[in-house]
Amino acid sequence: MSRIDETMEFIPVRIAVLTVSDTRGLDDDKSGRVLVDRISAAGHILADRAIVQDERDEIAAQLRKWCANPEVDVIISTGGTGLTGRDVTVEAHRDVYEKEIEAFGTVFTMVSMDKIGTSAVQSRATGGVAQGTYLFALPGSPGACKDAWDEILLLQLDYRHRPCNFVEMFPRLEEHKRRK
Repeated sequence: MSRIDETMEFIPVRIAVLTVSDTRGLDDDKSGRVLVDRISAAGHILADRAIVQDERDEIAAQLRKWCANPEVDVIISTGGTGLTGRDVTVEAHRDVYEKEIEAFGTVFTMVSMDKIGTSAVQSRATGGVAQGTYLFALPGSPGACKDAWDEILLLQLDYRHRPCNFVEMFPRLEEHKRRK
């Protein structure tokens, strides 16, 4: 069973939040606000925040920009993960990923099933890694952002989480680029 080892020191992670929306601004971005508030409450650092239109190239460009920034460890996007024609966030994320974290979507679906039943099949939440940065695409609802953070990311982005966590893997994410 997972647990937090309180004898270990907490390591804050630098997280950027991207809202994908054709209609939202910072003032009415409820899902982005949920993530920002939870990031801060957990002791992490908000590295940056942006809103981009539901345009695959724009989303991918922002993800790449943050992946190239050494001051960003994790990117969490919200919005554009559904099934409509304008929902292209997942495709944009996959354009950037070097490796996909397939189980993230599976675990998110399991969490969602407990909250919204079979409607969970309509989400295409995803996670991956690029340039030593973790990326997660969450649905655009505040409830989905709460669920993903509270049930998955809060734990996996805590270095003290056992038996393992994403933070302890940071030094090894780009080991393939080291000279042998």
